[in-house]
Amino acid sequence: MSSEARTLTLQSCRHCGAGAPAQVHFCPQCDRILTLARHGDYFSFFGLPRKLTIDLADLEQRFRALSRQFHPDYFYNASTPERLASLERSSYLNDAFRVLKQPLDRAEYLLKVEGLPSVGRHQDAKELPAGVLEEVFALNEELDDIRAAREAGATPDQLMARLDAARRPVEERAARQEAQLEALFSRWDRQVDEKSSPDVRRATLESLRDLIQERSYIANLIAAVNRERGES
Repeated sequence: MSSEARTLTLQSCRHCGAGAPAQVHFCPQCDRILTLARHGDYFSFFGLPRKLTIDLADLEQRFRALSRQFHPDYFYNASTPERLASLERSSYLNDAFRVLKQPLDRAEYLLKVEGLPSVGRHQDAKELPAGVLEEVFALNEELDDIRAAREAGATPDQLMARLDAARRPVEERAARQEAQLEALFSRWDRQVDEKSSPDVRRATLESLRDLIQERSYIANLIAAVNRERGES
């Protein structure tokens, strides 16, 4: 089902039976709070398009406004279904805000709702691009040598100098990945605005998924270096 079709999904008000779009929170006919039987996705819940670049100040403003509307105190004397609906929407709102405010979590959630496989956190090194694979092997070999040097009595200053040198190319790779992520975010947002074909958008999402997997691997390598440095 396309994004456009999903936005037309209707939910039924349990109070008056009227139909309402999935992305609205209160019945247009009787103003009662709606259940979460059909709720669209995190983006539509906030009234946002499925874009990867989000104004965080605007997101927080929407979050606070919806928090006030859904607060259970306002439904203390309401019917049981309405009280449950306020609790459901408050909980869903918190989950949605937590995900959308973080760029990588937001990207992974977009991949999920657009139907792509989940991002693997333990990618096989053999599946990495050749350039990344070379850096992985080089870093692992250097870390083995540094551990051996530590056992042989190398000074802390000597070890730190080698660790800094080993970490530098990996951090440079991570910086390039961040720039690539920003470019893919912009490309996706532009394709949403231009209503590009599903195949074109799918290609962008697949590139985004591959890059997130690669980035996760590089982040693990940086963490390994930091552990050797005694950093958390």
